[in-house]
Amino acid sequence: MFKKAVILMIMSALAFALLNVFVKKLTHFNVYQIVFFRSIGSLFFTLPFLMHKKISILGNEKFLLLSRGFIGFVAMTLFFMSLKHLSMGASVSIRYISPIFAALFALILLKERVKHLQWFCFAIALSGVFILKGFNIEVNSYGIFYALLSAVFTGLVFIIIRKIGNKDHPIVVVNYFMIIAALFGGVLAISNWQNPVGIEWVILLSLGVFGYFGQYYMTKAFQIGEVNQIAPLKYIEVIFTMLIGVIWLAETYTIIGLLGISLILGGLILNFMVKRRSSFDKNSKTKMN
Repeated sequence: MFKKAVILMIMSALAFALLNVFVKKLTHFNVYQIVFFRSIGSLFFTLPFLMHKKISILGNEKFLLLSRGFIGFVAMTLFFMSLKHLSMGASVSIRYISPIFAALFALILLKERVKHLQWFCFAIALSGVFILKGFNIEVNSYGIFYALLSAVFTGLVFIIIRKIGNKDHPIVVVNYFMIIAALFGGVLAISNWQNPVGIEWVILLSLGVFGYFGQYYMTKAFQIGEVNQIAPLKYIEVIFTMLIGVIWLAETYTIIGLLGISLILGGLILNFMVKRRSSFDKNSKTKMN
């Protein structure tokens, strides 16, 4: 089962990486139009699934679901905006510091404790962001700002999803997100709408397909594999994105840029290991008692 979970996680990372690459390829389109097509594409999968399984589309925690949808829309829009200004590797890496903001929100809103060692891990990750910008004048400040703000809103999304818990089916949560993103993205795109031509239709509609299967494969991987073994593999998305960007879009990375990205990923992986160890110790004490 572990081998299958690893394969599924790699497939998920590849799907998300291709999504990132295609968004980067479509930067001549208005960002809201990209959000609209990204959302519409996924709705082709989520709505039939809910109808087939006879699961209520409205869900139970309506306020939280609406909040998750709107905040998720803002986070996704900001991330796509960052791709217009930064290399894909930098954008994706910075977006992944969202667990730091999730921990801060959990500390403030849920009164959850953050271990001292976790703060050290967060400092390592954030130092990567500062190195990425501070020592690299070619890195766009707007791109860094959009990516960081996207990570903040994504961190808040994690807290809302935690509050929803098992009260609603995961696909109901995703479906709300996609409907709200499609509505807001579609309306905001009207004034700057650009009709796709030829293959652009395929690329735009494929965004939702890659997004859906990236999420689906990741969920399946977590269902059949142990979280502490599978979760770190999600960062392969950064590597896939960078490799495809270098080969297909001729993106380049400086030594300083690679160092910054490495520190971001290293800090996040260390944080995960600290949390895993803390959870293991807590479970061990519970069993002894």
